[in-house]
Amino acid sequence: MSRLFPSLVLCTLPFFGLMTLPSCSGNHETHEHHEHHDHDHEGHDHEHEGHDHEHDSHTEIMDHGAEASHDHHDDIVMSPADAARFGVKAEAAVKDPFSEVVKVFGNVLPAATDRTVVSATTSGIVRLAPGMDTGKAVKAGEGIASISAANISGGDANRTAKATLDAAKRELDRVTPLLKDGLITKKEYNEALQAYEEAKSSYSPGAASGRASSSIAGVVSELLVKDGEYVEAGQPIASVARSQRLTLRALLPAKNVDLLPRITTANFRPSHSTGASISLAERGGKLLSSSASASDNTPGYVAVYFTFDNHGDVVPGTPAEVYLIGSERQGVISVPVTSVSEQQGENFVYVKLDDHAYAKRPVTLGHNDGRRVEIIDGLAEGDSVVSVGTTFVRLAETSTVVPEGHSHSH
Repeated sequence: MSRLFPSLVLCTLPFFGLMTLPSCSGNHETHEHHEHHDHDHEGHDHEHEGHDHEHDSHTEIMDHGAEASHDHHDDIVMSPADAARFGVKAEAAVKDPFSEVVKVFGNVLPAATDRTVVSATTSGIVRLAPGMDTGKAVKAGEGIASISAANISGGDANRTAKATLDAAKRELDRVTPLLKDGLITKKEYNEALQAYEEAKSSYSPGAASGRASSSIAGVVSELLVKDGEYVEAGQPIASVARSQRLTLRALLPAKNVDLLPRITTANFRPSHSTGASISLAERGGKLLSSSASASDNTPGYVAVYFTFDNHGDVVPGTPAEVYLIGSERQGVISVPVTSVSEQQGENFVYVKLDDHAYAKRPVTLGHNDGRRVEIIDGLAEGDSVVSVGTTFVRLAETSTVVPEGHSHSH
């Protein structure tokens, strides 16, 4: 109360056992009226001395209150009810093992055995199926595009092949009974049969439909043509990958090549994701290969490959932020990446002081494995750090509302 209402305390304190003391205005007329009585004068001196003592005590209380108020003027106030409502949670900072980490660029690829290429069944103008785009899930047999040779100079070769096939079939049907009746020779019949087989091999029912479909269920990882583009028969149109097992390709800068022998796993965040990074250790991740030879496609980098299980939340063909994880170090204080708030180029965390109050702490960051970040300076073991709901505590930092009955003045 002393911090919130100091003037009220000063003026009401005489009512608690100090009724004989001077009022807040400091009037001393009563003392001057009794100066000619020695005994009364002594009593007055004693009483005045007592007043000085009480006044000194009161001054000390006020000084203590002011000091306490100063000590806690930066506290961020949030009631337990609000913390629960906004999901604010804290965890104790402890010294645990932490692995050395290098943040690199990478991309997600389909496994080689789980990918198929959809090709044009005939020459013509390609029309992609409605809604067809990279990342779209398709079923086995689902159409990716249609191809039409209509209005193209030279006509539809497959339509000509169909006409030739139909004519050959009619001729074969005509000569077959004549051979039985001995009206034609065996040679004449074989010539008609050969013409039919050749026409049949030239004609493609799939090309006739103009439909290019996927042979497997999966995700469209790449579209190789644009809608309305002219394609030749057999030209690749799209790549479809099964999404059960994927490959992560990380590009380690050549300057960090000494880390290669110690790399065991990785965390990564696809470019389309805004959440926490994905742990390969939790996805059945396995290191496929790592070689000190530079990547042929990206000079100055060494490619490191992992394979992992996809849970439907990763699209093949997308770039990714990769955290290559090496050997462990002991006794490192780390916090979840969600605990860190960056403000004007500086990093802070929020420490829970008690059920109602939080304090903002500047921290120096170390390595980041995509999930947790090393704290080099600013936290002590045992500090209760906000791990979930950091944004809400930051908003409360600008609030001046103090919950009823709460004060950090002592």
